[in-house]
Amino acid sequence: MLAHDVIIRPIITEESMLKMDENKYTFEVAVKANKTEVKQAIEELFNVDVKNVNIMNVRGKLKRMGRFAGYTRKRRKAIVTIAEGQSIEIFGNEAE
Repeated sequence: MLAHDVIIRPIITEESMLKMDENKYTFEVAVKANKTEVKQAIEELFNVDVKNVNIMNVRGKLKRMGRFAGYTRKRRKAIVTIAEGQSIEIFGNEAE
């Protein structure tokens, strides 16, 4: 898998923003990606040293529209810890 196929998008929530102070970044990754592939993709895309990768599977939620019911898609999240003194620029430079 290519690095862009492994990392789908960063997850921006209040909890994930608080974890950024501890050098932990949360990403949605491909369902079939393992920890080694996630580590290599993050190091390639962002030029940082990855210390640890934790992966969790998120089941789809049951959603209803009237009498019709279905599930949202299942996802996989990765919490990536990077080395001290390094950071990942998730938001672009919008100062200008």
